[in-house]
Amino acid sequence: MKAKLKIKSIRSLKKWAEDQRAQGKKIVFTNGCFDILHAGHVSVLEFSRSKGDVLIVGLNSDASVKRLKGPSRPVNTQADRALVLAALESVSAVCIFEEDTPYELIKQVRPDVLVKGGDYKPSEIVGREFAGKVVRFKLLPGRSTTNIIKKVSK
Repeated sequence: MKAKLKIKSIRSLKKWAEDQRAQGKKIVFTNGCFDILHAGHVSVLEFSRSKGDVLIVGLNSDASVKRLKGPSRPVNTQADRALVLAALESVSAVCIFEEDTPYELIKQVRPDVLVKGGDYKPSEIVGREFAGKVVRFKLLPGRSTTNIIKKVSK
């Protein structure tokens, strides 16, 4: 499957998720900025996919990354970040969202499993009320886009 076909609008993602669910598939959702893809990202994506049959990745838009991470971010555009994510075997669909959190996207998709990094307390996980189950992932120490940028900037 071509990677571009995995990148979906919220409307088409909702329909796609309904079709997957009708086929008896377990839907997993995770989200993030995924600015410079690294081993930590690959680990969370593979872990997330292992929790179900299909993995939907909510991707922060360029504007939302800038609000969350500062004026020098993102390094890569949302189109490039979405395409790289969509090319990964573990990822079934990618949907860009404009808000600072994926609350509305999770509300629309209503995943069976919501995966978030272990740096979030369960009560801080946005959209948890729309998921069948919430699973936290233990982050790989020292792996972050911010650390990569700092290292390259030296």
